[in-house]
Amino acid sequence: MNEHKSGATVPDVSAADSGKSVTEAMTETVTMDAAQPVTGTETSARKSPSRWSRWFSSTHPVKPGMLSRLYSLPSILIGLLFTLGPIGVIIAFSFMSRPDMGGGVVFRFSTEAYEKLLFRHDFFGNRSFDTRYLAVFGTSLWQALLTTVICVALAFPIALWMSMKSAKVQQILVLLVTIPFWTNLLVRTYAWMLILNENGPINWAMRLLGIGSQQMLYTSFASVIGLIYTFLPFAILPMYSALSGFDFRLVEAAYDLGAHKLTVMRRVIFRAAMPGVMSGVALCFIPAFGSYVQPVLLGGGRVLMVGNLIASQFAEARNWPFGSALSTVILVVTLFGALIASVIGGRASRKAGE
Repeated sequence: MNEHKSGATVPDVSAADSGKSVTEAMTETVTMDAAQPVTGTETSARKSPSRWSRWFSSTHPVKPGMLSRLYSLPSILIGLLFTLGPIGVIIAFSFMSRPDMGGGVVFRFSTEAYEKLLFRHDFFGNRSFDTRYLAVFGTSLWQALLTTVICVALAFPIALWMSMKSAKVQQILVLLVTIPFWTNLLVRTYAWMLILNENGPINWAMRLLGIGSQQMLYTSFASVIGLIYTFLPFAILPMYSALSGFDFRLVEAAYDLGAHKLTVMRRVIFRAAMPGVMSGVALCFIPAFGSYVQPVLLGGGRVLMVGNLIASQFAEARNWPFGSALSTVILVVTLFGALIASVIGGRASRKAGE
């Protein structure tokens, strides 16, 4: 082998005399160089990536036109700031003390806000069990569950009917379902106040039939009607999304195998729609549990729910720690409900895939 001044090796011309071509000799030389251990400067050049690089760099080579994970860092920080930031402030305020006068908090650790949820103290300092706020949570839970059940029961046949139409008709029907989102929720709730009041069209029709007018506005019934109207599209859309790709030849196969209509509905169609059903349950229950507009405007303040109670604590009572504690309890309940819906929905998705 001959060596240049740079230290690189080239195949000797004598390789051609031994019956090997120059190309074969160069291949053998590269193989021998690759088999030699890497030392010195080459080792320092091939150091393992730093911890920062391992966190934000991709494990696979970045393809042309793609960005590395490091570019997503600003978006991640902004997302965490505007999502977890307010939640962290509310949780921190719930463990602070209430000032002697006015609103706000005193930065002194205290669990008084959580104790107030279950106990109350008299003038002599005696503590007794208090069920007033538990009753408010019970009312909110009942109305949220009732709203969820009715929304799911109404949304499933609508979503099934939509999924059986042609592609063009499905687009029109989805547009009709989303039309309420084009108008502000407050305006839509005021429209229901006009519908349910004593001189509204429902009472007019009841008087025409000889039944007589009924007090529907400012009742629990009006509050539930407003909640159902508000969250019904949130139940229809995920169920439709689950059923839009359903192969209805499976229904024909079930009928051919002797299954009855209820059996087909329960074991074929509803099983395929179960992931959408659980998504609809989560999208209806979680916001309905802490709703504020419908109980205030349609319930007239007679239906006290957790959302109204929190608003009164921050506005009229100026008890920010207690309002933050109520918000934290709602957060825990909704997270627990979302976790259950996620687990059941995941199992349903796997069964539907099977």
